[in-house]
Amino acid sequence: MKIIAKQVADEIFEAANDNGNTVRVDMRKREDKINLSPTELVLSALASCAGVDIAVMLKKRKKSIQGFAIETDGTRREEAPKYFTKIHCKFIVTSPDVTVEELQKSAGLALEKYCSVASSLKAEITFSAEVIRP
Repeated sequence: MKIIAKQVADEIFEAANDNGNTVRVDMRKREDKINLSPTELVLSALASCAGVDIAVMLKKRKKSIQGFAIETDGTRREEAPKYFTKIHCKFIVTSPDVTVEELQKSAGLALEKYCSVASSLKAEITFSAEVIRP
């Protein structure tokens, strides 16, 4: 997987994947921001990844989903690096046949076993860097 991020303005980057799909990343102050910040994108990625996994599990059980929203709240350290120390996901499913127990089990499996974003947040990752000056 490869992403290329290019600066388009002060504190704004546009990231693109191999298919040309893009997203703007905005690191300006809250009042000036028109796109999500990198850390907001992390929470968005977690919510979306877990949500897809939960929906797939419920559909395999022949459950119907009329509406599905995920509220994700992250707590970060006060000092740099301001990484997440706690993340809470609230899964809100509108369905005539999904029980709270089924949703709780699916959410647990998504966050602990299937969601690659959640697993990445828990992983020990090796970073490397290469600097090129054309």
